[in-house]
Amino acid sequence: MAITFGCTLPSRGSLASPEILRSLAQRAEDLSFDSIWVSDHVILPREVESFYPYAADGVPTFTPDQPYYDPIATLNFLAGCTEKLRLGTHVLILPYRNPVVTAKMLATLDVLSGGRLTLGIGVGWMEEEFKALGLDNYEQRGEVSNEYIQLFKELWTQDSPEFQGNHYQISGSGFQPKPLQKPHPPIWIGGHTSPAIRRAAAFGDGWMPIGLRPPAILEPEELGDKITRLKDLTEREGRSRDAVSLCFSTDVVFDDNPKIDRRMMSGLPEQVAADLRQYQDLGVSNFIISFPSNTSDGQRIAMEKFSREVMPLIPSDL
Repeated sequence: MAITFGCTLPSRGSLASPEILRSLAQRAEDLSFDSIWVSDHVILPREVESFYPYAADGVPTFTPDQPYYDPIATLNFLAGCTEKLRLGTHVLILPYRNPVVTAKMLATLDVLSGGRLTLGIGVGWMEEEFKALGLDNYEQRGEVSNEYIQLFKELWTQDSPEFQGNHYQISGSGFQPKPLQKPHPPIWIGGHTSPAIRRAAAFGDGWMPIGLRPPAILEPEELGDKITRLKDLTEREGRSRDAVSLCFSTDVVFDDNPKIDRRMMSGLPEQVAADLRQYQDLGVSNFIISFPSNTSDGQRIAMEKFSREVMPLIPSDL
């Protein structure tokens, strides 16, 4: 299986602008990255008590006074700026939006981009945002998300879609356009918890946990145990053990003078490559890389270094 590399783009924060997004996306394409990814929040309450799962102290790393672009609109824009890159949501929070409207927007994006969408999905973690959106389904967000995935597949593949769920029902309607990709765009499941792994096993074409961000460390041994669990559950669902593609998402920080106790995915290019190969040995075939920087030039330079000095050190096939 071929190895793919994607990179996240700044669709939120101080670097979020059309010019920077276009420039970095086009540079990613020039550098032979395979995909670009943007994240999702709709409205950010000023007071948040919910635990943010990707910070050691549980405090969110973004503020409500900076731009946060809608991911589907952003990917439509980037589709027009690029030709080959796959366009991914990392992740779209399913319970936030009407599922039929969302399915229509995603199908349209897939058609207009020439079949380049990868749909990464999550269930959400911020109860305050659910409330700000007028939603009362926070406690049922996992069940809601599972239904919406099934509804998407029904709408995208059936001429006369029928769905009777606890949270949404539809019948007697047509739905066009269908996505260009058949049977539908790949659906990758975000998250590293047990419910997320069960969701990936039951409904996912891929599993895309974020690692090396305390408390979600997911160093190779821990991720390997979760991969085994995923494969067992996938087989229990009547699917092939290898039906779910494996992805790993992480920050990469280059340092010409790495410390002896450096964290994984930091340091010299050859050290980063060695870290990536450990995950590749587990069967991970897709990597999504974030290059933390306060400037667009800083992110561009890191992307260039990764492409030129790390990618050649990774075997191209498992």
